[in-house]
Amino acid sequence: MTEEEHLVIMDETAIRRALTRIAHEIVEKNKGIDNCVIVGIRTRGIYLARRIAERIGEIEGKPVLVSELDITQYRDDRKVGMGADVEIASAIGDTDGVPFNVHDKRIILFDDVLYTGRTIRAAMDALMDYGRPQSIQLAVLVDRGHRELPIRPDFVGKNVPSSKQEQIEVALTEIDQIDQVTIINQRGQAG
Repeated sequence: MTEEEHLVIMDETAIRRALTRIAHEIVEKNKGIDNCVIVGIRTRGIYLARRIAERIGEIEGKPVLVSELDITQYRDDRKVGMGADVEIASAIGDTDGVPFNVHDKRIILFDDVLYTGRTIRAAMDALMDYGRPQSIQLAVLVDRGHRELPIRPDFVGKNVPSSKQEQIEVALTEIDQIDQVTIINQRGQAG
């Protein structure tokens, strides 16, 4: 049996502060939000993207387009079939599943945890199937290291150096009824 040690590394207040800081950094780096689209990677990335968009709307006084991205068919660790069915559906305004035009847009891709980089690679592949963005920027709530691909986030809520034996779990009120980030340390195995 595996013994696990759970440690909360970000509570609701820390998450809120990190997202507010990231929102300001996105506005500053892009000199506003014109031509920007925030794309959240399912599942938790979309909720974080919506929160960021809300904060940016408060800062800039105008809404920013938010969409979600399902990368299931693009994962290299989950061979589901040879199709490339991906959905990019707008969460603001256009909710009927019609893809938005990514051509010449500044895409801010949002995910909860950055680890090996394979999820982000899959997301970029999916986006490129819909056109050629002007740029893709990466925002993550937690960067835990251990990259297998040369991917680096532009915006980070918290850097959490971790071992490969540890897990990072993000809980959000929209799904889990609590906002917190937990590091789980698996300690040895008993017979």
